[in-house]
Amino acid sequence: MPDHQPELGWMRIFVEVATRGSFSSAAARLGLTQPAVSYQIRRLEEQFGVSLLHRRHRGVELTAEGERLLDVAAKAVGNIDALARSFRLEAQRPVIRLRTDYAFSALWLIPRMDGFRLVHPETDIQIVATQRVEVGFRDDADVAIVFGTRAEFGAVGRLLLPEKVVPVCTQGFLDRNGPFKNPAQLAEARLIHLDTSMPSPWFDWRSYFAEFSAIPGAYATGGGISFNTYSLVVQAALSEQGVALGWMGLVDMLLSARMLVEAGPPLAASDRGYWLMPPRSPSAQSQRLSAWLVDEMGRSA
Repeated sequence: MPDHQPELGWMRIFVEVATRGSFSSAAARLGLTQPAVSYQIRRLEEQFGVSLLHRRHRGVELTAEGERLLDVAAKAVGNIDALARSFRLEAQRPVIRLRTDYAFSALWLIPRMDGFRLVHPETDIQIVATQRVEVGFRDDADVAIVFGTRAEFGAVGRLLLPEKVVPVCTQGFLDRNGPFKNPAQLAEARLIHLDTSMPSPWFDWRSYFAEFSAIPGAYATGGGISFNTYSLVVQAALSEQGVALGWMGLVDMLLSARMLVEAGPPLAASDRGYWLMPPRSPSAQSQRLSAWLVDEMGRSA
């Protein structure tokens, strides 16, 4: 985009004449003729009703009134030019669209966004979050991170975060209701559910207890508390409302900070998890973001 200055009419002409001390120099700077510049200043003086310039043999000098006008006009012109430059820079900044689900964006991506900005300060990320990115999705996202199985996404995607879950709750809830020495005891606790279609595409309490051959209690078969987004599930656990299934990679920071603690044995599914999908139209920006995601996931693993 050309670096054109905004049209400011008489104000810019007056500032150029006043700072250069010459009609001819100002005209050359602005791409105008000397008579046109002289005419604009004369009209300006008529409108203000005062002389703004002393005409000398080798140029012009400001009158007291001209000094006062220059003090205001020069600041206005400078501020407007600076604002115009910032608008152009913002319009030229590359923006990468990243599509993923609410859980990954809220719990993994957003806490780490400053890391990407430090490495690539010239690039902005637009996060497009949905409840779940379905198989066969198509949009104009530059990068997509989707949850699913190897059969669904393994042919073209790269597994970033294999699914591994562990029951989590606050230490206070565990002190009052535990300890849960085995999954059978945990099955009787107050559980927090993530609503999903059946069969669940990820571990839920039913499948978790089935893997350990534990008989599910009332809270594991639909009792307890249910939410339709995983961020609310985690918030409920933080509020000491029960035990939730914590997805490793999404709740790691909360576990490290001891805001949540493990309340049962972990369970993993090596062929299922979050997949990094290549864009339909690769670009330098999408490749940089993809590389950063892979590196960051490796550091946090």
